[in-house]
Amino acid sequence: MLVRRKPLDDDDENPERWLVSYADFITLLFAFFVVMYSISSVNQGKYNELMSSMGTAFTGEGGTGHLKTNGNINPNIKNKTQNQAGSLIKPLPLTYLYNEKIRRERESLTKMGIDLSNKLSPLINEGKVRVMQNNRGIRIDINDSLLFTPGSAELAAAASTVLSEIAPMIKDNDRMIQVEGHTDNIAIHNDLFYSNWELSAVRASSVVRMLSDTGVAEARLSALGFGATQPITENNTELGRAKNRRVSIMILYDTPNQKDAALEITPKTIAK
Repeated sequence: MLVRRKPLDDDDENPERWLVSYADFITLLFAFFVVMYSISSVNQGKYNELMSSMGTAFTGEGGTGHLKTNGNINPNIKNKTQNQAGSLIKPLPLTYLYNEKIRRERESLTKMGIDLSNKLSPLINEGKVRVMQNNRGIRIDINDSLLFTPGSAELAAAASTVLSEIAPMIKDNDRMIQVEGHTDNIAIHNDLFYSNWELSAVRASSVVRMLSDTGVAEARLSALGFGATQPITENNTELGRAKNRRVSIMILYDTPNQKDAALEITPKTIAK
C-alpha cells in the first residue's frame, strides 16, 4: 500500500516561532529590572564617603554631600575620609597647586639668578659680588668697598655702576626686595653712628634710596640693619672682616601668604 506524502508547504509558518521572540523579550526585561534595582539600591555609607571625598577634593575641607531624592536634600554629611580606610575616592591633594606655584617660582628666580650672575660676572670673578639662591629667594652680596668709603653710609661714585646693572633686572616684577646691611665685629662709635647697628641700617637705607631712584617701586623695598650678627665667614682676619662688611639685596619668593590680611589680636579680659 502506497502512502502519499504530504506536500511541503514553504509558506506555512512554525506555530511556535513566537517563543523565540518572547524569550528575547523576557531576557531584556529581566536585564532592565536588574539595572533598575542596582541603581535604586544605594549604600548610604559608601555614598557618604563618596560625597565626603569629593568635598575634600574640591575644597580641601570636610565635604558636605547633597543627595536630592523626591525633592528632599540631605544636608551636612560629615567628612569621613580621614576616619574610614575604604574611601571610594582618594582626596585630591590641594597642596599640589601650592607646590606647583612654588616650583614655578623657584625656577623663575633661578633663571633671574643666572642672568644676574652673567651680568655681574666681572665683579664676581674679582670676589666683590656673590649671587646665591636660598630658601628665601635670590641674594646678591656686594662688598662695602664697592658702595661706601670706610665708616661711611654715603654711596660712593662706583656704587651707581653696580646698582645700575642690578636695578633693570629686578624692577619689572612684583617680588618684594629686602636690602640688608652687614658689618664686621669691629665696634664703631662716633658722632654719626653710635654702633654697627646704626651703620648697617643707614647703609641699607642708602641702597634702597638709589634703587628707588632707578625705578624700583618703593612699595617693594625695605631696609634692615643686622650689624655684625650675621657674618658669612670668620672675623679673625682682615680678609674675613672685609667679606662680612657687605650689603645684601634679597629678591624674595612670592608666596601666597605674603599679602594676607593681618589679624588683630586683642587683649583678653581677665575676670576678677
